[in-house]
Amino acid sequence: HEWRAMLESGKAASVAGLARELSLSRPYVTRILSLTTLAPDIVNALINGEEPSGLSLDKLVSGFPADWNEQKRFFNIKSA
Repeated sequence: HEWRAMLESGKAASVAGLARELSLSRPYVTRILSLTTLAPDIVNALINGEEPSGLSLDKLVSGFPADWNEQKRFFNIKSA
């Protein structure tokens, strides 16, 4: 979320610029930034160790729906 805030505030002009500043690859930064759009229920499940079996960082960064309800179905997360 800090990286997203840097972009939104203008502290970082672009994802490419942010990646250079962090000494990381642009594709990596892009994938990690996508995680900031996860539904709060999913974030809470991950923080609490309640993610479904088989859910990995690779699966999280490989793409998921934008809609939070669709994300929960996609990742098989039960709503609280």
